[in-house]
Amino acid sequence: MQVVRTIADCRSAVKSYRKAGETLGLVPTMGFLHAGHMELVAAAKARADRVAVTIFVNPTQFGEAADLDSYPRDEARDLAMLREAGVDLVLIPEVIDVYPDGDETIVETTRMANILHGEVRPGHFRGVTTVVARLFNFVQPDFAAFGEKDYQQLQIIKRMTRDLAFPIDIIGVPIVREADGLAMSSRNVRLGAEDRKAALVLSRSLDAVEALDDKSVEALRKTISNTINAEPRATLRGLDIVEAESLAELSGPLTSPAAIMLSAEFGGVLLLDQRVITP
Repeated sequence: MQVVRTIADCRSAVKSYRKAGETLGLVPTMGFLHAGHMELVAAAKARADRVAVTIFVNPTQFGEAADLDSYPRDEARDLAMLREAGVDLVLIPEVIDVYPDGDETIVETTRMANILHGEVRPGHFRGVTTVVARLFNFVQPDFAAFGEKDYQQLQIIKRMTRDLAFPIDIIGVPIVREADGLAMSSRNVRLGAEDRKAALVLSRSLDAVEALDDKSVEALRKTISNTINAEPRATLRGLDIVEAESLAELSGPLTSPAAIMLSAEFGGVLLLDQRVITP
């Protein structure tokens, strides 16, 4: 496994793959890897001759400096996991390389980044699309794998890739869950024992709506709200039920697949979960 820290070294490695006629998959991460990330790596390995992973805690997608500072990091552990998984290339750039002095260019999906979770986290998705566009430029993969847990992010990246005509396929990989149903996230380690237990209400609320006979948006919303609000340690921050691809608002009985996107806070830690529901 080759570990590089500059864009030039990354491009040199990729050039050697291209010269050999090999395909390349990319898994962008912010590090502190878990089994969910390893599923992304496995999905990439199944599709490409070579797999590259980026580790970069992106400052532009954090609303508060405290959140950026407290984001967990463990580079040595991450590299050991990636080496065991058979990753070929790891890029760990410095902030100054991703955002050079005098930088003033952003990439933003003007509608999709400012609705739903984007209203709760203003500027977040602008930071995501800006950094992902730069990582795509650095690595120039054939495809990139992203988790479906951050469902709005996945759809935004698909739209950005289409709009900017990146010659890159975007692969969505299903959520990986803990044995008790909690969606895996690097933020989970910040949960205290009681909040960790309370956070199971997210997956429990999604299970509850799948069991409903009435699959109207109103019934889904009521069931999820009641379930989460019944957990005293949970603060519901976002509940969106939208058309699965366009993220357009829905109402009434479902006639096509709908994405349910949740965000809730537990002891100051914001967690996400999602599920696509069919009529």
